Amino acid sequence: MSVHVRPKGFRFAIDRGGTFTDVYAECPNGQVRIIKLLSEDPGKYADAPREAIRRILEEELGRPFPKSEALDSGHIEWIRMGTTVATNALLERKGERMALAITKGFRDLLHIGNQSRPNLFDLAISVPDTLYEAVVEVEGRVIFHQESCQLKLDSPIITGTTGEKLQVWEQLNEEKLRKDLEAVLAQCITSLAVVLLHSYTFSEHERVVGNIARQVGFRHVSLSSNVMPMVKAVPRGFTASADAYLTPCIQRYIKGFASGFKDADKLRVLFMQSDGGLTPMDQFIGARAILSGPAGGVVGYSTTCYRHDGGVARPVIGFDMGGTSTDVSRYAGEFEHVFETTTAGVTIQSPQLDINTVAAGGGSMLFFRSGLFAVGPDSAGANPGPVCYSKGGPLTVTDANLCLGRLIPEYFPKIFGPDDNEPLNKQKATEAFQVLTNEVNTFIRANTSASPPMSIYEVAYGFIKIANEAMCRPIRALTQGKGYDTARHTLACFGGAGGQHCCAIARALGMTTVLVHRYSGILSAYGLALADVVYEAQEPCAVVYEASSFQYLDEKIKALSEKCVLSLQDQGFERSDITTTPYLHLRYSKTDCALMCTSVSHSSGATPTPHHGDFKHTFIERYQGEFGFTIPDRPIVVDDIRVRATGKGCSFQPKVLPSTTSPPVIETVAQCYFSNGFLETNVYVLDHMTSGHSVQGPCIIIDKNCTIVVEPDCEASITSYGDVKIQVGSGGMMETGTHLDTIQLSIFSHRFMSIAEQMGRVLQRTAISTNIKERLDFSCAMFGPDGGLVANAPHIPVHLGAMQEAVQFQLGYLGDNLHEGDVILSNHPLAGGSHLPDLTVITPVFYPGAERPVFFVASRGHHADIGGLTPGSMPPNSEYLWQEGMCVKSFKLVEQGIFQEAGVTELLMAPAMYPGCSGTRNLHDNLSDLRAQVAANHKGIALVKALIDEYGLTTVQAYMKHIQENAAVAVRDMLKEIAAKAKDTTGHASLEALDYMDDGTPIKLRVEITEEGDACFDFTGTGARVHGNCNAPRAVVLSAIIYCLRCMVAHDIPLNQGCLSPVRVVIPTESLLHPSEDSAVVGGNVLTSQRLVDVVFRAFGTCAASQGCMNNTTFGDATIGYYETVAGGAGAGPGWHGRSGVHTHMTNTRITDPEILERRYPAILKSFQLREGTGGRGLYNGGDGVVREIVFRRPMTLSLMSERRVYAPYGLNGGCDGAKGKNVLITAAGEERSLGSKATVQVLPGDTFHLETPGGGGYGNPSDMLGSSAQVPRPTQYAPKGSLHTYKLTQESS
Repeated sequence: MSVHVRPKGFRFAIDRGGTFTDVYAECPNGQVRIIKLLSEDPGKYADAPREAIRRILEEELGRPFPKSEALDSGHIEWIRMGTTVATNALLERKGERMALAITKGFRDLLHIGNQSRPNLFDLAISVPDTLYEAVVEVEGRVIFHQESCQLKLDSPIITGTTGEKLQVWEQLNEEKLRKDLEAVLAQCITSLAVVLLHSYTFSEHERVVGNIARQVGFRHVSLSSNVMPMVKAVPRGFTASADAYLTPCIQRYIKGFASGFKDADKLRVLFMQSDGGLTPMDQFIGARAILSGPAGGVVGYSTTCYRHDGGVARPVIGFDMGGTSTDVSRYAGEFEHVFETTTAGVTIQSPQLDINTVAAGGGSMLFFRSGLFAVGPDSAGANPGPVCYSKGGPLTVTDANLCLGRLIPEYFPKIFGPDDNEPLNKQKATEAFQVLTNEVNTFIRANTSASPPMSIYEVAYGFIKIANEAMCRPIRALTQGKGYDTARHTLACFGGAGGQHCCAIARALGMTTVLVHRYSGILSAYGLALADVVYEAQEPCAVVYEASSFQYLDEKIKALSEKCVLSLQDQGFERSDITTTPYLHLRYSKTDCALMCTSVSHSSGATPTPHHGDFKHTFIERYQGEFGFTIPDRPIVVDDIRVRATGKGCSFQPKVLPSTTSPPVIETVAQCYFSNGFLETNVYVLDHMTSGHSVQGPCIIIDKNCTIVVEPDCEASITSYGDVKIQVGSGGMMETGTHLDTIQLSIFSHRFMSIAEQMGRVLQRTAISTNIKERLDFSCAMFGPDGGLVANAPHIPVHLGAMQEAVQFQLGYLGDNLHEGDVILSNHPLAGGSHLPDLTVITPVFYPGAERPVFFVASRGHHADIGGLTPGSMPPNSEYLWQEGMCVKSFKLVEQGIFQEAGVTELLMAPAMYPGCSGTRNLHDNLSDLRAQVAANHKGIALVKALIDEYGLTTVQAYMKHIQENAAVAVRDMLKEIAAKAKDTTGHASLEALDYMDDGTPIKLRVEITEEGDACFDFTGTGARVHGNCNAPRAVVLSAIIYCLRCMVAHDIPLNQGCLSPVRVVIPTESLLHPSEDSAVVGGNVLTSQRLVDVVFRAFGTCAASQGCMNNTTFGDATIGYYETVAGGAGAGPGWHGRSGVHTHMTNTRITDPEILERRYPAILKSFQLREGTGGRGLYNGGDGVVREIVFRRPMTLSLMSERRVYAPYGLNGGCDGAKGKNVLITAAGEERSLGSKATVQVLPGDTFHLETPGGGGYGNPSDMLGSSAQVPRPTQYAPKGSLHTYKLTQESS
């Protein structure tokens, strides 16, 4: 590090959090001051950061600074601040009142979003409200110019900033726009977001709208083309809305803060942005402020821990455990940025550090449900807080640490209790744990005789172990899931609660070093002092990365660089202190996976590169590392050009502490509980320790803002800079028996699910097709030796439980003809398949000493094409299975370790032998994706074997059975409750339901539930198989049932064979739900599955019917093909209104962004909005369907598969039915033609497909005023964010 330069004036680095404001200050005399205040304390001060500055100035300068007077800014060199003002406003929906101006026909585009729901099993579909209060539809439209377009367009061709050609399809109606804006302004709404289609490349219309808005009186206008000019209207619209919603709040706060200083215009105040760089306060905007608070912590640990004590660089995992949640991030020499993330339901397009809010915090609530320990996601929050706060709160992780002696009340301030003057109350926490322990022991006595009763300390320690495992899972995903070895990282621990867990988490992950910075309690503030000032400029682009475009790219980079440098020079930086880094946002053509890439120095070979370096080399290297392959012959497209300029601030040299050889002072000795019971634990105070001190675990080190638990077999030493460095030993593995231990049950549940998740990561990394790599349309799972499901990462509803049928079929079909090195391929409905494009790859797991497989692993992926009648292998008019593509009951894809490429190629091309059919149309992608599925299974095998090595085969298999039995207990508990309610109401526990497909085929269900919680689902009376493709294989029926059961349980349970253990399913042969071997089934997977869910929920009285359809739409010709499913209305239920414009139940697919659709296909999306009033009325109303209109630009074939065009989605308990859907073709001449539920038609240029999707049914009599139709409130939960959350949302919306 460079030599420290003493400040000219006071320097303040301030992290204003939601609860506390932390301040790190450097004084002109070289002293460092630390202060922590409540962020809100109106009785004592108006603004916490300003109060902290006042106190420090007063104490250091020795004279009073009255609160009533403005502070003299002449004493201050600079102020740097990170704030959660924007984040909190977004989470709590307390931003500026705002309106949205958007292209006509798209008023509800941001409500619909990508049409997916955030939680697969949440029937209430909890989605945060939109930010805007009013919408102005802007008449005026630009479309892409297409050479193949056969529409008669007489408008001139214009060139966008990306080089793309466009045409004005409809001129702006400025007169109407002005009147509409004035009407909104009359509602006292003065902030406006403007989002017009294709404005990322053609911004002229947005600028006109912005000018008119300012003229009529809007005080703040956010143009999407200015805020973040990137393609995709939905995230760009969200970003502009967030900016209009948050920036006025930020500006108000900044104005209020600055008003407390004299000569505020001379005050240098910088704010931390989400990307980890500082910016002047007049350039700080809402869209870049979401991670302003936590970004400082990442800068802090990356700067201080990556080369700790000047040692060898070592990648670092940042572990910031707070009260509500835990933030996890990674640093390996450069910041890891993401450019599109979702926070509080709002997708933001802007550079952000990849900070993942993932798991439990100190305030996470503790639950014991059906034999399973669970931690979070519900949180006690700051008020009432944990039990030990004495404010009536629930049991939390903090209470567990307190009961175990890991927190010592004497070292905490007396700020708790109703009057905020009491210490932490250990007695109340212990009493609450006694109640919970009694519940646990009651379950143990009722379900197992082998397990002894548990003490309250064993229960509390069990919850700590579960919380630790919950935090380990995302760290594995952030490292192993991206190809990094977790054990090669250092764990940098900060935040108030992390110190109690860091040793255990590092040990579980194989990490040997933990660093707790001396300022860990205020590391975000300290990081602000270390951060650089950053200015960024970005432009969209649409050129291919090739020699002919290099001059264009160089000119753009040069212009953006000059813009950035000038901005930093205006802030006082010398040119020599400014560095610029150019980036290109690159992707392979016809893919959506773009990587933001820097350049390397020019290659020495003959291959030309831009003047600014070789960007392709970086792209290829990163793509190979992240995904395991490259696509050599595919063009690389530049989506965006970005330049990041950094102004280097002052460097800091930490103070070196005096060294000592004497032992540290033991303040006291506490009794602390670890895996082998209570141990005498020395307690030290960090302020009384110095460089050279080293202490053995178990011990506790108390800092002002955190408590560090050094576990047995760990050693903590104080570094020369006063940081705590912990060397983590193995700790010795406690032997785990085969009998049921409820703590180990929860841990194994996490470990089994982690295996399935990591398999999925490998599959996503190594697959090549868009369906698997980008839409994440796949599932991975592990199975027991009998083929019973053990863990299935809950991603694709129609896959739930279905792969178990596939594995068990192979066991019976192959018998002993299954050997190590074999991998099985299957997709036939009679062999456990769902529909043919879903190819299942199954691998047995052999373990030394076992003759037969000890487990199985499998992956199921949707292949884009496997032959058949139509491209995509989902023909709407198929009548026989062979028309839908390759069909395989059992084939050894790998035999004795050799991939059978010739054999599987023959199978994939075989459909060509049938009339009108083709073999696969994309053999290369099929083979690549199958290899990826084999690789994912191989990863699963390695993880299963590692688990067996750790615990032993008998123990792992025993807990496999325990986990399955636990799921069965949870389902039985739910069924018993339903049976009791049914008996009270009707006198018997028999449930019935009947519904009809649009062709009149009945689906009939009778459910008989016993007092023991067993149920028979009897579909006798269901109609015969149909001469079409709506037949549903047994695997689809089981998936629908397991989905319904999981939703009705209403909390997380292991998704495995046990869910169906209490259930017997009766399906009549040759029926719609048990068709013959040659029956077509593609519609059964996407349509009948939805009706099955409606029938089950109707029988149980769970909720009204949702739209009951996926609205499958396909159009194309010999050169292109497009497929989508479209959202509708969700059914209402007891305590919730149905969500409008969302996918429900057995699908959760995202819809293509309007700008991408029009860029890639010969079509114009004319409108996409809610179909108002189509949700059924009720005490709780059903959700509305949507209207979607597509105009075709050349002759094509349009195919539809839909339902609920004849039979409406039912209402429940007196609620009204939802509206039926409609499929209408409007010809270019204006003639309307009804297309019915299913159709294939030829369309001509100018024809419009008008789709109206069904609404959801209402719940409860709308005239019943005895109850309240208010939504039932939800408990406080952490707000997940970061790349892991984005991955989960993408996976669950595939």
